[in-house]
Amino acid sequence: MSELVPGGNTPLPGGALTLRVPGPFDVSALVTDTDGQVRGDGDFVFYNQTSAPGVRLDGDRLTVDPARLRPGADRVTVVVSPADPGTPLGRLPSPALLVSAPDGRTIARFTPPRPQAETVLLLAELYRRGTSWKLRALGQGYADGLAGVARDFGIEVTEDSDSAPSAAPPSPSPATRPHPGRGVAPVVRTPTLLDLGPIGAGAGSGPTSGDGTATHGFLEAANSARAAAGSPPVALDARLMTAARAHAAGMAAGGLLSAESPDGVSVYQRVVSSGYAYLTIGEHLVSGPRTPREFVEYCLSSERSRSTVCDPGFEQAGLGQVADARSGDLYWTALWARPFSPAGLERTAREVIALTNTERTAHGLPPLAPDSPLTAAAQGHSADMVARDFYAHTSPEGRRPWDRAAAAGSGRRTIGENIACGQRSPAEVVLGWMNSPGHRANILKRDFTHIGVGLAGGGRAGTYWTQLFGG
Repeated sequence: MSELVPGGNTPLPGGALTLRVPGPFDVSALVTDTDGQVRGDGDFVFYNQTSAPGVRLDGDRLTVDPARLRPGADRVTVVVSPADPGTPLGRLPSPALLVSAPDGRTIARFTPPRPQAETVLLLAELYRRGTSWKLRALGQGYADGLAGVARDFGIEVTEDSDSAPSAAPPSPSPATRPHPGRGVAPVVRTPTLLDLGPIGAGAGSGPTSGDGTATHGFLEAANSARAAAGSPPVALDARLMTAARAHAAGMAAGGLLSAESPDGVSVYQRVVSSGYAYLTIGEHLVSGPRTPREFVEYCLSSERSRSTVCDPGFEQAGLGQVADARSGDLYWTALWARPFSPAGLERTAREVIALTNTERTAHGLPPLAPDSPLTAAAQGHSADMVARDFYAHTSPEGRRPWDRAAAAGSGRRTIGENIACGQRSPAEVVLGWMNSPGHRANILKRDFTHIGVGLAGGGRAGTYWTQLFGG
């Protein structure tokens, strides 16, 4: 069974798959083409519309048969929300996705980091790769319910309500009809935030970067918030500006907020393509705000988003905003990053080891000692996953963790490996591993005596981490 972390993926067998999220949750699904958009209301499967070609919802059980999806469907996104619509996900147990093969075997499990103020999570997606299908873990949050998710996937959402804001014109036709106790939000033109991360800049008159993006007020507002939190200021970086604008243009062209553009290039891959190597990175992908200050205010409006704005680890920032030629909506990409340095890489790896040893000590186990060959093999594997765009313990040519350790000169008889991708700090990645039974078992294995840690940024899911254990 595959234990997935955010950004991780695993191949899927043929036939009908069963996906479950036990607990006080509602499960939904959106069927989309390669552009990330539904073709119509029938592509949204939820508690009021329980089936579509190849997809059926029965209680907490979602059945997906990729071979029976409508023509042109390339992706099924699995969404989870509280069964009680007034309850934030942060007040519930973290949802756990279980995926079973046609023969009933559980083949994958994913438990995302515990949500906070979010009311909906994009939990995972099934997607076509050539003639086969794969599962990717997501864990991306929304604060405005199923309506926000539906709108971003191309569905017009309306609700019969006398209390709808006057700024919200009636939708031409309802895509969803709420059943008792489960309302669907009215159509309101407000900013939409996907995958809460760092901050952006604005439109209108004022200074611009070298690529023409208006930046007036961005740094002033962002650095003011950082100063109030006791964090040092950030500075604009031309390479981050270039990457941010390119990604904003991709989102505007597709009319969709996503960390991956319709051309298949992720925002993190654009960053390294611009010549910027990073140790850690965060992003805000937003549509709606019209000015830099409005954008910053919006990014400061939730605890999770504010924490990224004010993260003392970020040193540089980049901004891009591009208008959708069809709707006029502004799409924003804002990047915050700490640049790569050999000393920074070494310091980050030491932090991962220290946190790992804290967990071992708390369980009565001796600490792990750093090991140079294991470190070289771990760093090489992280860099290889970024360079060749894969995420697995086995490399494309079949090399496994013990093969890489031996090639790096390690003589350890027992080898174990943890990998992860998408986490932005040592604390986040170690917490994710400890919350996953298989990864936790490696960290707390008594037979292991030594460790190497590697990390590399710039792959499809951001930063790729490797722990290599030896004993």
